[in-house]
Amino acid sequence: MRAVVQRVKNASVTVDGKVVSSIGNGFLVLLGVENGDTQQDIDYIVSKITGLRIFEDSDEKMNLSIMDVKGEIIVVSQFTLAGDARKGRRPSFSNAMLPDKANQMYMQLVESIKSFGINVGTGIFGAMMDVELINSGPVTILLDSRRTF
Repeated sequence: MRAVVQRVKNASVTVDGKVVSSIGNGFLVLLGVENGDTQQDIDYIVSKITGLRIFEDSDEKMNLSIMDVKGEIIVVSQFTLAGDARKGRRPSFSNAMLPDKANQMYMQLVESIKSFGINVGTGIFGAMMDVELINSGPVTILLDSRRTF
């Protein structure tokens, strides 16, 4: 399971011209679910997302978590994060989990984050989405539950 975590001043997801989710200060998380991912992968990514200390404290050091700043999160499913572009010019997406199972894992992750008392918005799984954000910093962190990077 891979996640791109972007610290944002605000973010929104629009589908067919309608805003389906928006947040203020917090994280935009793009999530890629891969074949073989399990509950352990969800737990790892959720632990990292809720514990990442990438908000500035009073000394302007990145030392505060999403919990500390009472931030919000939008999680957007993005199967292309499972893409492999090492060969040729067209990425292979064969490592992306099949949609039905990936959607279940995605929703489990969202519910797990909500259990921390964090306001969590989502995109619409499988839809063509327009994602807007103001990346604060910019700060962008890559997470991989298999720890390949």
